[in-house]
Amino acid sequence: MTTLIFDCDGVLADTERHGHLPAFNQTFREFGLPVQWSEEEYGVKLRIGGGKERMASLLTQDFIARAGLPRDEQQLASEVARWHRRKTELYTQRVLAGELPPRPGIRRIIEEALEAGWRLAVASTSARESVEAVLKVAAGEENASRFAGVFAGDDVPRKKPAPDIYLLAVAHLGALPTETLVIEDSQNGLEAATAAALACVVTVNGYTEQERFDTALMVVSHLGDPGDPLRVLETRSPARPMGGVLCLEDLAACLPAAQLPAVQRAAVPLAGGRKAGGIG
Repeated sequence: MTTLIFDCDGVLADTERHGHLPAFNQTFREFGLPVQWSEEEYGVKLRIGGGKERMASLLTQDFIARAGLPRDEQQLASEVARWHRRKTELYTQRVLAGELPPRPGIRRIIEEALEAGWRLAVASTSARESVEAVLKVAAGEENASRFAGVFAGDDVPRKKPAPDIYLLAVAHLGALPTETLVIEDSQNGLEAATAAALACVVTVNGYTEQERFDTALMVVSHLGDPGDPLRVLETRSPARPMGGVLCLEDLAACLPAAQLPAVQRAAVPLAGGRKAGGIG
């Protein structure tokens, strides 16, 4: 059975800038912490997989002293967990209020895949409550209920770019790597999928559009909808989206490429500095 696994943040919805960042900063204010992340600073923090891990990166000796935090490691971990629980609450409220609509093509491709009998799942380093809320909004509650699995941050000890979340998903679903395709939005996510021997299509966002995606089968601006066409930024697959949308046939065409070493696929420049190429 063909399996399609979505990352959550930046794939199902453009959540980082308009959802997670404001929730982090509101949490910092509520707890009286001496930090507010700018959009640029948060872009750097996104290199760290997991919300708790991003918060924990604040814990320098100077920050601990300025914030009046305990120095005991267990107490600090407990404090970070408290911050993250509140941040998840604030973020989920934004999602359920409809402030973070699905990215172009997401609802369409989910409905096409379910109709075709594909098995769908989500694999994310975010908190489960956050992921499930985004999925319900992006896919619609009825479609979301038909997903075979949601794999989230605390399900594995190591976050992306480690492959743990994808290895867990494949094992739990009983999926074959050669029949599985991942949709990601970041270099960390792509590295995780590649390390799990899974083929990957990347849909970039404002935070990730300048990252390197050398092992992606295709890099697109988004999946595309009628009236909102995608841009193909790189391709190493036989898929050739028509009409400005990535359809199920395009994704299916990427699956055989999972059996080829990605580093051996040729690529040539596209306009804008990206690359395009066929499987050689």
